[in-house]
Amino acid sequence: YDIEQELKASYPNLNLKVLIGSVRDSKRINWVFETYKPEIVYHAAAHKHVPLMETSPGEAVKNNIIGTFHIASASDKYHASKMILISTDKAVRPTNVMGASKRICEMIIQEFSQKSRTDYAAVRFGNVMGSNGSVIPLFEKQIAHGGPVTVTHPDMTRYFMTIPEAVSLVLQAGAYAKGGEIFVLDMGAPVKIDTLARNLIKLSGYEPDVDIKIEYSGLRPGEKLFEEKLMAEEGIMRTDNELIHIGKPIPFDTEVFFEQLKELADTCYNNSDHIVELVEQIVTTFHPVGEHPTGEENKKRQE
Repeated sequence: YDIEQELKASYPNLNLKVLIGSVRDSKRINWVFETYKPEIVYHAAAHKHVPLMETSPGEAVKNNIIGTFHIASASDKYHASKMILISTDKAVRPTNVMGASKRICEMIIQEFSQKSRTDYAAVRFGNVMGSNGSVIPLFEKQIAHGGPVTVTHPDMTRYFMTIPEAVSLVLQAGAYAKGGEIFVLDMGAPVKIDTLARNLIKLSGYEPDVDIKIEYSGLRPGEKLFEEKLMAEEGIMRTDNELIHIGKPIPFDTEVFFEQLKELADTCYNNSDHIVELVEQIVTTFHPVGEHPTGEENKKRQE
């Protein structure tokens, strides 16, 4: 609704069609594609909240994985020119269900690119400031209430970019797409969440730990101290834009992959307790809660 109102106000002559539907509903998706024949598809629909997906892994599978499969299938069936998946740095050696689900989404894109005339690609980046669920609005709310501001760990770092930066780079990466690439956006140096919180407190006219307390709550289920943008085995290629790189796709057995996807879909719709185990079998780099490295191990591996 907000986007519709913004576009109508900014571009009154725009031929705009606004439709509501679920990526889980293949019939609705196919109707939209058959009716409007989109040339370029940007697929951003996903559950992206890490702790929530740890407690509801079936919903991550239904929305992120099955939803992506439906969009990829429709893009192929109705001959879209390009389909661009919005992925995440959490898909790299994931320690949580959300990140692992997005890695499977990348694999779906890679598989469709091998047999379709549609050009598929994924764009992988970190946190977007001001987006839904972003930490900055949470900190601002906590500051407005007089604190405390809760930081999970004093050493936690994340990559950040603004909404205009993210949108611009996603559009450019889409223009580069030839089929199956994973585009990795250069997000600059990672930012310490603790430093971010302290700066926001100062910018609000208060003194950290004096006027507004900072409390460390500990890592939440599935969280890493440090995010990574690329696995070593993926390699890297440059593009004409120095902020956009291409990760070399890791090969996998596609027949086995589709059998695993079918089993995963059946399992999540039956509300089974074995969803996470199946996701582990598909994403061999996935190490769930309790198995992922400590902060120091993660930092050493990243270096």
